[in-house]
Amino acid sequence: MTEALHPFHYLLDLSARAREANALLPVADTDAAQSWNGVGFRLGDHYCVAPIGDIAEVLVEPPVTRLPGVKSWIKGVANVRGRLLPLMDLTAFFNFDSAQGRVSRRILVVEHGEIYIGMIVDEVLGLQYFSPDEFSAESEGVDPGVARFVQGCYQQGDRRWALFRPLNMLEDQEFFNVAA
Repeated sequence: MTEALHPFHYLLDLSARAREANALLPVADTDAAQSWNGVGFRLGDHYCVAPIGDIAEVLVEPPVTRLPGVKSWIKGVANVRGRLLPLMDLTAFFNFDSAQGRVSRRILVVEHGEIYIGMIVDEVLGLQYFSPDEFSAESEGVDPGVARFVQGCYQQGDRRWALFRPLNMLEDQEFFNVAA
């Protein structure tokens, strides 16, 4: 039976082994440091990516209280940790067909100053990473309704990702005209 190490010596040994293992790891890729990343999501058949700084959090669709006298794309309000979160269905706002059921739908929460809203999307596809040479300032092929909120596209393989700016929606009069 071996004698147990004193806790301090155990920590020193653990630290030495971690440094040895760290030396075997590859050096960080400089291209990864220059890449741009954002939250990828889908609206109908359209793939979009939003800057990660524009999205406060991503939520599963909570129970919603409907509001009377509002447009059909306003789903209502939800209580999220004691705050009322108005929920807007972006797929319905842009008149897209929702390709999947409610299971994959998520909420992109946008918080900017006093504005706190949830934008319902068909699916969140996680963080997406793009190199600068995949970006084009042209929004060719983007649906005209969405194009006013897009600032270019990333082409990655055969998939085109529209750079969607949720904060631009906060300045759009149609988006805030919610009365039916």
